[in-house]
Amino acid sequence: MPSDINRKDVQRLVAEGAQLVEVLPADEYNEAHLPGAINIHLKKLDAQAVKQLDLHCPVITYCHDFQ
Repeated sequence: MPSDINRKDVQRLVAEGAQLVEVLPADEYNEAHLPGAINIHLKKLDAQAVKQLDLHCPVITYCHDFQ
């Protein structure tokens, strides 16, 4: 079940093996992303894309929006 988390939660979860998924377009991912994050554009986040993930570990999805 999705939930909001803060920076400390992200750091703790990543240290415990969570996966980071950046959901913005590739050009924005290439410009700047968190270390260890993978890129799956939100519009391409489907069953095929999910096969890249270890479903036994937590997944943290994130993006930024300047609007």
